[in-house]
Amino acid sequence: IAALVTVGLLTSRPDASASKRTAPGFTLPTTAGTSVSLSDYRDRPVILYFNEGAGCGSCSMQLAAIEKDPDFAAAGITVLPIVMNTRDQIQPDLDQYGITSPVLLDDGTVSKAYDTLGKGMHEGLPGHSFILIGPDGTQLWNGEYPSMWLEPQKLLDEVTARLAA
Repeated sequence: IAALVTVGLLTSRPDASASKRTAPGFTLPTTAGTSVSLSDYRDRPVILYFNEGAGCGSCSMQLAAIEKDPDFAAAGITVLPIVMNTRDQIQPDLDQYGITSPVLLDDGTVSKAYDTLGKGMHEGLPGHSFILIGPDGTQLWNGEYPSMWLEPQKLLDEVTARLAA
């Protein structure tokens, strides 16, 4: 039992990288019936939040907590949640947790381009990944959180420090 607990703790440690690159562009449909392109946010910082999507209560709670935190908007930071689901698959979770932000619907292409697949509990799905895109379109930071939770204030502190650097 101790060995299993140790393995669980070691594999749920956050992993982060500050390697910079031009962020891959994309246009994705949303749960609101619109489309969103990364280029729509040029000149503003964006956090991409890749997660396991439908059926992942932790992912939905994370998104709800971020959505309810006014400090992200006050800092001028947009959070774009991205899932590999259809609208019909993810909408019940959004309703259950009171999430009103449109969620971007990925067929896996964008998740693959940002190297988020297989980083969580399911091979072929994104884990619990945050990626910071600076106002100039440069990927400044990414963080993987297999524990399935990151305090919104810690996320905000991390990205504002990266933007100030």
